[in-house]
Order: sequence, then C-alpha cells, then structure tokens
Amino acid sequence: MTKGTTDLADQLLEQHVKHELASLKGAKLRKFLKQELEELWQQAGTLTLNRVTSEDQVMGVIHRIVMNMELDAGIPELAAEMATEVLNADVQSTTTLGEIISREQATGFLEEALELRQQRERVISEIMSHPVYQELVANVVYHGLVNYLYEDNLITKSVPGVGSMMKFGKRMANRAVPGLDETFERRLKAWLSDSLPGLISRSEQFLHKALSDDELRDSVMAAWVAVEDRTIAELQEGLGDVELQEFVVLGYEFWLQFRKTPYFEGCARAVVAHLFEKYGDRPVVDLLGDVGVSQEVIMAEIDAYAIPVIDVLREEGYVEALIRRRLTPFYKSAAAKKILQQEA
Repeated sequence: MTKGTTDLADQLLEQHVKHELASLKGAKLRKFLKQELEELWQQAGTLTLNRVTSEDQVMGVIHRIVMNMELDAGIPELAAEMATEVLNADVQSTTTLGEIISREQATGFLEEALELRQQRERVISEIMSHPVYQELVANVVYHGLVNYLYEDNLITKSVPGVGSMMKFGKRMANRAVPGLDETFERRLKAWLSDSLPGLISRSEQFLHKALSDDELRDSVMAAWVAVEDRTIAELQEGLGDVELQEFVVLGYEFWLQFRKTPYFEGCARAVVAHLFEKYGDRPVVDLLGDVGVSQEVIMAEIDAYAIPVIDVLREEGYVEALIRRRLTPFYKSAAAKKILQQEA
C-alpha cells in the first residue's frame, strides 16, 4: 500500500470512528437501540423456540452454570453479611407482619392448606406411630395414674388425712415387702404397654375430629390476629447475627450438595421438557408475552440501565477502543487496500 493509500485509509478510519461514536450517544443511541429492538421483536414473532435453541442446549447451561460451576468460598460469607444487614436494617422495626402479608392473603394460604386433608391425616398418623410419641404417652399416663392414686383422686381430696395415710401405707408396705414399688411400676407399665395401641388409636381418632377445618381455621386466624400488628424486629427476637449467619452457611452447603443430586437434575429436566413441549413450535414472542415481557418493558430497562452504562463506558474510552478494534483490521485489509489503490 502506497503512502497516499495509507493516509486515505487512516483518514477513512478516523471518520468512521467519529461517525460511530456520534451515533452511540444521546438521542441517536436511543433511536438505534429502539429500532434494533423492533427488528428483533419482529424476528421473535416468526422464529420458534426450537429454531433458536434446544432442550439439550438449555440443559447444558443448567449443568454448566447451576450444577457444576465452582463457586468461590467468599459467596457464603458475603451472603451471611448481607443477611445480617437485612436483619439489622431500620425497616425491620418499622414494618409489621400485616404490612407484608395481608389478612386476606393469609386466609387464602390457610384455605389452600386446609384442602390438604389427606396429607394432614397422614402427618397425624405418622406422629402417632413414632416411638418417641408413644413413649411420651406412656410416661404421661403412668405419672398421671400414680399422681391420681396418691394425691389427686376424689377420696384424698374429700377426706382429710387420707392422702397422707396412703403415702404412709405405701412406705410401710415397701419396708415390709422390699421391691413392691418396682413390682407395681413394672406391672403398671406392662399394662400400659398392652393398652398403648388402643390409646394411640383413640388419640388419633380424637385428633382427626378435633383438628377439623373449622377448628384449624379459627385457631390459625386467632394466632394471626395476635401477631399481624407486631413488627418484624419483634418477631425476630432471639435470632442473633451469629445464629443467622450459621443458618445462611448451612443453607449454602445444602444447596451445593442438592444441586448435584439426580433429583434436582430430574426436576430441571422435567421443567425444560415441558417448556419445549408447550412453546417449542411457537414463536419466541409467545413465550415472552406469557412471562410478561414486552417491547415497552425492555425499552424501559434500556432507558434506565443500558444507556447510562454505555455513557459511562464511552466516557472511559472503552467504546472508542472497541470501535477501533472492530474497524482497524478492515481498513488494513487487502480488500480495502485494493479498493483504495483503485481510487488513488
């Protein structure tokens, strides 16, 4: 390339850079972005989701970004710090629970929960059959019977001195027949063991009847009325910064393990498969519309965020450097050299 050709190429490059910089600011930039958005929206009205991407591509993103990406150790620390800031924010002491969830919303959640009768009955049955609960019932009944026999029955309450005489007689009998207490306790507990299934069954039947929809509704709403005017800070009493940070760390560690489980992958694959089954052969704009994304929504975010960011990058010189990186290779190319030599 001759010197004259080189000078002409440099001049064209500079003019081209100025042209691009001028078009990427102010009203011209907004007009350009708006026009391109309209063009892309038209494309989205004809291109189907299957044409743009596939189930395997989406699952690939989930595998790389959600399931397998190594996360820095600083993430749980930062999350714990943020949670602490939220916990200690002034808004906690000025906001009531009722301002976050209205009574109507709480009632709606409750009504939906009451529809889960089968699950409720199953939970009650599982609790009743748990060994810890059975042991609790046995101990309560045992101590209740012993207490009733020696202290709280009708005779000892009505006739002065009978309770003391019974306790005295118990001590004397234990002296005369050592181990009598243990024998009584063993036989009583044996009787309880035989009677326990019936007691548990009757307890379960009682709970099923007692925990009716009306009873639960009244109880839960009464509890709600008692707390809806309390501030979030009052409801958080006893939860300190350290405890909160520990919960955040535990939650983060759970997520690290859970995201790699076959269960998580199965759930993700089911969602993606349904997405493509419903929208795969439909224009992309249908999917965007169903999730509430419109041209107006996107343009609002361009005005609020994209244009200000581009302004900052232009002020920092990044935009001009980017343009030069894109254009310079062309003006130095053999094709441009040939055209400029012809013009010269």
